[in-house]
Amino acid sequence: MTQNVEETPVLIAQTGPLSGRRWPINNTLLLGREDNCGIVIPSRQVSRCHARISLSHQGILLEDLGSKNGTHLNGKTLREPVYLQDGDIIQIALAQLFVYLSSDATMPLDAGQPDLLADVPRRLLLEKRSRRVWIGEVEILPPLSVSQYSLLELLYDSQGRVIERKELIETVWGEEDAVGVSEQALDALIRRLRDRLAAVDPTHMYVVTVRGHGLRLDNPIRE
Repeated sequence: MTQNVEETPVLIAQTGPLSGRRWPINNTLLLGREDNCGIVIPSRQVSRCHARISLSHQGILLEDLGSKNGTHLNGKTLREPVYLQDGDIIQIALAQLFVYLSSDATMPLDAGQPDLLADVPRRLLLEKRSRRVWIGEVEILPPLSVSQYSLLELLYDSQGRVIERKELIETVWGEEDAVGVSEQALDALIRRLRDRLAAVDPTHMYVVTVRGHGLRLDNPIRE
């Protein structure tokens, strides 16, 4: 399947450990945990050879390779090989999310723009006007404290981007007061927020620590 450079389809990593990276689809790509895969996803949730993207005269084909935790396309479990369409959302287990674009020419200047995923239903939802939070159908009650909500909102708006601890402190406590805030105070706030989320959904870690960098929100697609 021969394509011009400007027409090369691309896969853009969004929420997950590969967030912000992109791969042109010039040949068959294996996605999995093994080092010999074309896209290596460093997560135990991902099978050694999890999924495959291949080229044919009909288009770009996505197939699951019998993975343990599944491949999802636009929020639905992939049961059989499917030809990809521009803007499709691919999720590998609960570990890594990708956006498929049919051409480099349609790719935004900022490949990490969160509005690529704005219409994808998520498990955790914030309603900013009322400052209410849901996980699935369950609202978190009593409501989060002001500081807990501010921390969660910053992570939520960043769509999986890693936020440095300095930015977290300045957002929650304000720039003027941030100087006097200790690392222990931030850690305590993070722990309380995690406890509140776990009380509703103990099966998933939403607030993820990226060692040496900061925090990100892992907010899976809602099935």
